[in-house]
Amino acid sequence: MTHPFLDLAPLSAARFAEIEDRVARLLDTGQDVVIMQGEALLPLEGAIRGAAGPGTTALNVITGPYGQTFGNWLRDCGATVIDLAVPFHTAVTADQVRDAFAEHPEIDFVSLVHAEAATGNTNPVAEIGEVVRERGALFYLDAVASIGAEPVLPDPWGVDLCVIGAQKAMGGPAGVSAVSVSERAWARMAANPAAPRRSYLSLLDWKERWTDAGRTALLHAPAQLEMLALEACVERIETAGLETVTARHASAAAATRAGALALGGGLEPYVYEAREAAPVATTLRVPAGVVASELVTRALSTDPTLPLAAGGGALAKEMIRVNHYGPDATPEAVRASLTALGTTLSEKGLSVDVEGAGRAVEANWG
Repeated sequence: MTHPFLDLAPLSAARFAEIEDRVARLLDTGQDVVIMQGEALLPLEGAIRGAAGPGTTALNVITGPYGQTFGNWLRDCGATVIDLAVPFHTAVTADQVRDAFAEHPEIDFVSLVHAEAATGNTNPVAEIGEVVRERGALFYLDAVASIGAEPVLPDPWGVDLCVIGAQKAMGGPAGVSAVSVSERAWARMAANPAAPRRSYLSLLDWKERWTDAGRTALLHAPAQLEMLALEACVERIETAGLETVTARHASAAAATRAGALALGGGLEPYVYEAREAAPVATTLRVPAGVVASELVTRALSTDPTLPLAAGGGALAKEMIRVNHYGPDATPEAVRASLTALGTTLSEKGLSVDVEGAGRAVEANWG
């Protein structure tokens, strides 16, 4: 008996290349785009290990846990790393990046997360890109959480390595990802003797054996189901219109923030300024005496499909994430999440206004 998910014809090189081209159009980039056969950590690590080495001086911006991870990879590559860390409830500024260059003019690599879904902030990439471009450094950007939720424009922003994943705002699969690579980045990797070769992490292998070879023969068997899911996800965005999809995420963020403030019960936005809050997910700080992870567990017991999660690590005690991305960027999902949180806070004896939260969601949607 046939099965639609199992009995599939092999994915051809031509189909693979066509999907790459559609991802490039999504990013509106003229750079090479390489689709990597794994979750976004694969190109995130591969791009750093390809472009950074013992001669690299890297400015690593930390606005959440992924920035910390990038610093670890850079040090492991032998790079000299200058960490620019800001409180997780805020965003980094272009002036802070400019000051770092003034203090360390030898910086030749900058790593930045666009939107930190884990902490709920988003960084001004266009402004930071201007500073990086003035200094001639290579610019590496994690846009995994931001793509589909807000504009991601590697070419005008001067991004040399832009990594995306489909599993958040794009509403697609987690097992496949992509990176756009500028000519400067390819040259940096080619000149790096420590860049991975003959390795699953190697971007240079894809360039030489796939991109430069005319994209006629794949390096290995592609992750077929994930590639087809990525194609379907991009097609859905093309049909709806990227601006429509990003507007929906912006509405979800505005409605969640307003609804949480109207709900009360001691909940407040974790990211202080709305302009620094990421459209992909809204983080909330719980009141004193309430443990965020316990609150989320209780809320999910009423409906396990709600897009709620506690913060990771130490943030599990104080932070809640409303993950209103992809199919959950809807007023229904936002309203249901706030209702469940309000009901749970009420059970703890805290005063909430669930109906007021619902009205705030409606008033602030779109």
